[in-house]
Amino acid sequence: MTVAIVLLALLGSAWLLAVIEGWMATGRLSPAAPLFRGLAHLGRESIVPRSPDRVFFEAAPVLLLVVAVLGMAVLPLAPDLIIADLGTGALFVNAALAYVLVAVIMAGWGPDGAYGMIGGWRFLGQLIAYSMLIVMPITAVAMRAESLVNTAIVGSQAGLWNIVYQPLGFVLFYIAAMALAFRAPFDLPSAEGELGGGVDAEYTGVRLAVLRLARLTLVVTLASATTVFYLGGWHGPLLPPWAWSLIKTLAVAVSMLLVGHYLPRIREADLMRWCWVLGIPLALLNIIIVGLLILVVP
Repeated sequence: MTVAIVLLALLGSAWLLAVIEGWMATGRLSPAAPLFRGLAHLGRESIVPRSPDRVFFEAAPVLLLVVAVLGMAVLPLAPDLIIADLGTGALFVNAALAYVLVAVIMAGWGPDGAYGMIGGWRFLGQLIAYSMLIVMPITAVAMRAESLVNTAIVGSQAGLWNIVYQPLGFVLFYIAAMALAFRAPFDLPSAEGELGGGVDAEYTGVRLAVLRLARLTLVVTLASATTVFYLGGWHGPLLPPWAWSLIKTLAVAVSMLLVGHYLPRIREADLMRWCWVLGIPLALLNIIIVGLLILVVP
């Protein structure tokens, strides 16, 4: 029952994001548009490139979707609404999301197309840099909770959310989440103006539908992780716990779409430099600050 509820919440959130994405693209708010677009993809021919690596080409969209669902499996919507409350849940989130890189590299390499391959290698450099800004803020969050259990991390924020306790960590994690989901302005792997879609370019029909669903699901999973680690999870007045988790998750996910809509794409050289020169030192500073707060503030 828990599995079904979490999966329905995940799919419903992805559907809402697809509606908002369509509104930003066309200026029209149509709740049925994702359904029509999905049916249109299912009705189109799934074209296979001339000389693909067939295993990589077929597996990449499915793997990306599985990775997003696995990450969501250890994130609680309520104290008793979580698929797997692992003892190392926070680390599992990071470990699962690492396979986003594998899926995107496969999507770029599999079709044997120049644009897709360039997009895949772009994402390799992007994730190697920004994965540090995922795991280092999680380290500071676990330090405060004195646990890697995600329900315990939410419980530690009952009096004060981590966005207040460690705002620098929140900003770094939020930026890294956008880079991991390769949403604009971090959409270098799929840059339509430069690469004609990049890793998405050679996919059509059902495969493209699965790939787009996987990308939206990944945004929801990263937004849920942000909610669990920094926004107090299910904590909130009046409404039931699961409602607060969904409201916060959707708010973060929608903000990721809106922020990317109004910012220009960042050059790959600048993207790398900002992370290595500025992001990682700030993440280390955040760990030091949280450590000092734990020692000084009872």
